[in-house]
Amino acid sequence: MMSYEAYMNQVIQPMRNELTSVGFQELRTPEEVTETFDNMKGTALVVVNSVCGCAAGLARPAAIYSLRHEVKPDNIYTVFAGQDKEATVKAREYFEGYPPSSPSYALLKDGKLVSMVERYQIEGSDLEAIAKLLTDAYDQNCK
Repeated sequence: MMSYEAYMNQVIQPMRNELTSVGFQELRTPEEVTETFDNMKGTALVVVNSVCGCAAGLARPAAIYSLRHEVKPDNIYTVFAGQDKEATVKAREYFEGYPPSSPSYALLKDGKLVSMVERYQIEGSDLEAIAKLLTDAYDQNCK
């Protein structure tokens, strides 16, 4: 019989792969988050991934779609809320002034938050509107 953890890993893996297959680097431990964010040069999109329906139908596809834009971040990362809990908590420490929100997007420049798109801006929106929030942030911060 498969353990609960093994089962959840099997269920969650396609949700991880949706982002990693297009180049997102997973940050799975608090140490990876600290090392990456504290030594960051340039800009980075951080997707706070989630198992919820709006992550599957909107957040992950919009993040991927936004990377077609001419101006984009230098780096792309993801943490998985509810799965890599400690890494997500650590990442959220860098999202100063914003409550925990998943799914969500943070745009960092040299490790400092410059733009945030929260769950309430994702839910009920369409893919193009969400991608525009991201590409507008790229235009302002990634040139």
